[in-house]
Amino acid sequence: MNKKITIAIDGFSSTGKSTIAKLLAKKYNYIYVDTGAMYRAVSLFAKQNGLVGADFLDHKKLIANLFNISLSFQYNSKLGFAEMFLNGQNVEKEIRTLEVSQLVSKVATISEVRKKLVAEQQQMGESGGIVMDGRDIGTVVFPNAELKLFMTASADKRATRRYKELMDRGDDVNFDAILFNVQERDQIDSTREDSPLVKADDAIEFDNSDMGIEEQFERICSLVEQKLSEI
Repeated sequence: MNKKITIAIDGFSSTGKSTIAKLLAKKYNYIYVDTGAMYRAVSLFAKQNGLVGADFLDHKKLIANLFNISLSFQYNSKLGFAEMFLNGQNVEKEIRTLEVSQLVSKVATISEVRKKLVAEQQQMGESGGIVMDGRDIGTVVFPNAELKLFMTASADKRATRRYKELMDRGDDVNFDAILFNVQERDQIDSTREDSPLVKADDAIEFDNSDMGIEEQFERICSLVEQKLSEI
């Protein structure tokens, strides 16, 4: 019987959490869950229904509409990862825009939203063999995860990565706007009352400001192998 663990990856936006998580899931044949995509999808729903904007958020109406939100991941064999579906529609591209990025931290402060998504995430990982990344995976979703990582990097480095990613995709973006968004999300995520972004006491911190993906992946794989040898 193959031994399987739960890998929880938390950290600030644009630190490459999902990239590392996807690589780990592929190597160990684990399930990968991008919790950020789930919060982005709820934010997209709120935006589409006029419940959130740059300067407003209708908490009560969004909470009342949570039962109308159905989220699922569907694996795309051509891309090699699962895409986010909102009420049966593929919204993978729509949820990655800067406009949604500017709304997601506000939506994620709502306790009812977090409770709904945390319950779904915990159900996904009941049997282990899962890699999940987000803001509160090691502290709230899987506090007993065998391996917890906390990713961080300078705001400038993260904004540069995000800018390049959006430019490569063909989006019309402004670096200063992205840097502001990164700093604003850090502030909101770290200071919200419900499940703020904090490093779990037993998490291993990775500052990847000057670290490439290959080096990170190699180091993290060593940590995974160590944990697997212990169970």
